[in-house]
Amino acid sequence: MNEKLKVGILGGTGMVGQRFIALLENHPWFEVTTIAASPRSAGKTYEEAVGERWKMTTPMPEAVKEIRVMNVNEVEKVAAEVDFVFSAVDMTKEEIRKIEEDYARTETPVVSNNSAHRWTPDVPMVVPEINPEHFEVITFQKKRLGTRRGFVAVKPNCSIQSYAPVLTAWKEFEPYEVVATTYQAISGAGKTFKDWPEMVENIIPYIGGEEEKSEKEPLRIWGEIKDGVIVPAQSPVITCQCIRVPVLNGHTAAVFVKFRKDPAKEELIEKLVSFQGIPQKLALPSAPKQFIQYLEEDNRPQVSLDVDFEGGMGISVGRLRRDMVYDWKFVGLSHNTVRGAAGGAVLCAELLKAQGYISRKE
Repeated sequence: MNEKLKVGILGGTGMVGQRFIALLENHPWFEVTTIAASPRSAGKTYEEAVGERWKMTTPMPEAVKEIRVMNVNEVEKVAAEVDFVFSAVDMTKEEIRKIEEDYARTETPVVSNNSAHRWTPDVPMVVPEINPEHFEVITFQKKRLGTRRGFVAVKPNCSIQSYAPVLTAWKEFEPYEVVATTYQAISGAGKTFKDWPEMVENIIPYIGGEEEKSEKEPLRIWGEIKDGVIVPAQSPVITCQCIRVPVLNGHTAAVFVKFRKDPAKEELIEKLVSFQGIPQKLALPSAPKQFIQYLEEDNRPQVSLDVDFEGGMGISVGRLRRDMVYDWKFVGLSHNTVRGAAGGAVLCAELLKAQGYISRKE
């Protein structure tokens, strides 16, 4: 008897939807049984609907090729087939907020990669190693939605994964001012070089909405629950620039930090490599054994060498050194479509299952 939970992928034909499907192949807890997408894909097999647009480097899993794609707008019909869903739909923010709550109201938990609900006060936005306690706000969200088991949970923006975990590991040294520049891969825009030839040998110094997310979302992650909502932290102050670079996968960040305390380099590195969270303690299926690695070489981390650390779920840090204006500076690297997108959402779902928020529908 198959004990795996039945999973639906909303927006399953896009790049992040494809990454969900690739990551969930042979998952020990979850099985993709339902894929929903736009009406133009509905009724086709998944293989037909995606056609030549499969963007992963690994082949399309055989188990999903013959799944008939459903219309994502037929909420009750899709929800009846699954225990919970991952959301990667491509719609306006207003449409996303509505459809994700519509699914939640069918008593179907929604774990979303989208940004639409990241600032909904009673929706948890979680990096499982950093702020798992924010899942407790789900109790208040269910009261608002009038649900027993349905809710929406989200993961944060891909760009912050290369520095927010680092700053979290250094929390006891009280970082209070941060300057970060992120160099972001084209897959963050759902593109490959085939789709976006203009990015070959090019840099674009603007990514719409990304700088505000990069400055504000870490503060929400470090916030606390008060009166049934998440109240963002006030510190550290972060200012950020986000630049699109000709890399397929991997967001790199160059970061400068001021601390109220005066840590030694050895202390900072020790805090990074020893940093763990609940996913490591529970040995969740997608959890990296080593969440953050520190690389001593002057020319690391590099996308080509380090982006797939721990299957893309780990963070790589290097070039930690004193700064003449700020206290310390470093370079961080994370995989934007694994840890930063689908993989981060899968890890959230694993923790939600382990904590009893997601279970089989009765």
